[in-house]
Amino acid sequence: MKKGKWMALLLACALLMVAAGCGTGGKNENTGSEGADGQAAEKLRDVQLMLDWSANTNHTGLYAAKELGYYEEEGLNVQIVQPGAGGTDTLVASGKVPFGISYQEGVTLARTQGLPLVSIAAVIQHNTSGFAAPKDKGIVKAGDFEGKSYGGWGSPVEEAVMKSIMEIDGADVSKVNMVNMGDADYFTAVKRDIDFAWIFYAWTGIEAELRNEPLDMIYVKDYSEQLDYYTPVIVTNEKLIQEDPELVKAFMRATSKGYDYAIQHPEDAAALLTKAVPELDAELVLASQKWLSPRYQDDAARWGEQKAEVWSGYADWMFERKLLEKELDADSAFTNEFLPEKP
Repeated sequence: MKKGKWMALLLACALLMVAAGCGTGGKNENTGSEGADGQAAEKLRDVQLMLDWSANTNHTGLYAAKELGYYEEEGLNVQIVQPGAGGTDTLVASGKVPFGISYQEGVTLARTQGLPLVSIAAVIQHNTSGFAAPKDKGIVKAGDFEGKSYGGWGSPVEEAVMKSIMEIDGADVSKVNMVNMGDADYFTAVKRDIDFAWIFYAWTGIEAELRNEPLDMIYVKDYSEQLDYYTPVIVTNEKLIQEDPELVKAFMRATSKGYDYAIQHPEDAAALLTKAVPELDAELVLASQKWLSPRYQDDAARWGEQKAEVWSGYADWMFERKLLEKELDADSAFTNEFLPEKP
């Protein structure tokens, strides 16, 4: 999955561009089929869930909930859709789409710019992203970035994170050659004109293993607790929470069951994802799922749980580096209210 694409979506959020028309919203209904007794089946409520990027193992729990009928059990007909014009954050915040997949940094930026986006679950408990380089590049710590070429997308967040962790190693970010990767694939780019890039290990890192192209991976969370933020998260908007909390509860009950299933049955969950999205590489999905499944919940009391200190820590880091115009009210940016209690 390409970080540049989701970063572009994040920046679109800052422009506050509300795209017109995005299919069905959260309040439409769908007539069910008739049963054998001639009575109309209970109507399912049509609900859209917008992804952050193309389907991958970050999303397995969503597809599991859909394929296993968990959403239907809650009276919902959930349609999983690709990001729309204007970006997922903007469309969810405006109420054009009730639920979406975002990132803590996206929600933080949105909230400080007045968008009523709220995170209702952390998909993965700890940050699995970082800077990756082929083994032969000799990049094993942040200090080794000096004199090397970094493939990115020109986002202020990229350079700020790099600067932050390089300083811990006593290195200077100005000595890194910044290269715009554009649409280049990571594996193509590192053979052509860059030495390292920012990746999510669960996908690109696992793909590197399958290709037998080993990487040195420098996880940003290993350098700073403030960079151990939630990525990705499930989001909705304040209006839906206020006006229809039962819908949010029903959606999250089913979604939580889907992720619990993916945690407990990684191989079966991978098969469900490849069935739902057959264009995915089944071998990569399976290997990625085995790596990621134990990391969904990790050390949290339940899947999806979020901590105030994680939200405030990363927001403070962003504000200190002038990536935010004002400080974040962390308590309003997320809620655990809609996560089902553990039995």
